[in-house]
Amino acid sequence: MALFGTDGVRGVANKDLTAELALDLAVAAAHVLAEGGEFAGHKPKAIVGQDSRASGEFLEAAVCAGLASAGVDVYRVGILPTPAVAHLVSTTGADLGVMISASHNPMPDNGIKFFARGGGKLDDALEAAIEKRLGEPWDRPTGKDVGRIIIDESAREAYVTHLLHGMTTSLNGLKVVVDCANGASSFVAPDAYRRAGAEVSAISHTPNGLNINDNCGSTHLAHLKREVLAQKADIGIAHDGDADRVLAIDHLGNEIDGDFILAILANSLHKAGALTHSTVVGTVMSNLGFIRAMEKLGITVVTTAVGDRYVLERMQRENFVLGGEQSGHIIMRQFAQTGDGILTALHLMQEIVKSGKSLAENATLMARYPQVLVNVSGVNKNEISTNTALQSAVADITSKLGTSGRVLLRASGTEPLIRVMVEAESLEHATSYANELAALVKSELAL
Repeated sequence: MALFGTDGVRGVANKDLTAELALDLAVAAAHVLAEGGEFAGHKPKAIVGQDSRASGEFLEAAVCAGLASAGVDVYRVGILPTPAVAHLVSTTGADLGVMISASHNPMPDNGIKFFARGGGKLDDALEAAIEKRLGEPWDRPTGKDVGRIIIDESAREAYVTHLLHGMTTSLNGLKVVVDCANGASSFVAPDAYRRAGAEVSAISHTPNGLNINDNCGSTHLAHLKREVLAQKADIGIAHDGDADRVLAIDHLGNEIDGDFILAILANSLHKAGALTHSTVVGTVMSNLGFIRAMEKLGITVVTTAVGDRYVLERMQRENFVLGGEQSGHIIMRQFAQTGDGILTALHLMQEIVKSGKSLAENATLMARYPQVLVNVSGVNKNEISTNTALQSAVADITSKLGTSGRVLLRASGTEPLIRVMVEAESLEHATSYANELAALVKSELAL
């Protein structure tokens, strides 16, 4: 089974993802990138950050030790969002970056993701090469050739300055509640939103190493909804543990997911003539309502596999400027080379102010088709494509839905699950078909 998923290496910290594995991954990454010419002619430099999980402490120590032992100078930036690490790699001329985070996963999990020079995520071939080199014998540098480990105290301010740089309109008068998921955004998002001019109330912003994503953040919106309504706020902003995604709540308490956010931003860019090729990039999970809304506006939607890395690859290949996922990973390529929840939230709030319309009014440009997602655990997720009963069932449901819906059956790239998604014009049909297919997955692929 491949070690790397759609977003780095993840697993239960100290069980699947151990200090030994973290050290070996860091060493292997240094060797693969060195042989690719990234370190030619100079001593390499790495940026290493983490989210607020307790396990990040020992994993960061292991990663830093591995890199330094391989001759890489390491700049520790502490608890910062994943996109901050990507940005710092790009702007400091670093040769690679490492982020220690399991994003929206529960606290016991953790993960390691790598960034190449320029701040982009490693492609599949490089990840495979790193995995192949794990544990191999190697000649260790000594003396002045070993790497140094430096604490970078300027990183946070450099990142906040970057976030605010692209803002053209003050958020003065906008009342915001931000749920930081007790994660990496806790030390950045409230500050950035206040400095942009908003009146900010922060919740779930006191991480203690154990409470990240614990009934808070973008995967648990109930508390944020209550606070938005109670405080009569204009908008609620929810981040995940490493703040590379964002979801929103309008002033009426409605959830505004990544498809709505992407639609609002795409419409704004399109009207300004700044949406290259009049195209936005989504994924196979993008809601059919989003696609239909974009068609009405004269905007083409192209889709990729699930994962912001695949969205970015398509954007770079065809020079698109905007793309993202329903989950709230939004990439605004004129400002960043990776999904950035805080950056996205700032520009979404700016659009509210510029348009003079509430978030709820802005969101009316699309109608969301009922979409039911069922996660099936305890199954062999590697046998989806070879199971004839499942393929036949998917084909049958797809035929029944016709052009009014669709079916998606896929293995999660970040968790041991198979995801069953059905869209239809009615919630009743979507629920019925999703449950039917999920039951079949359970019976056919049970471990």
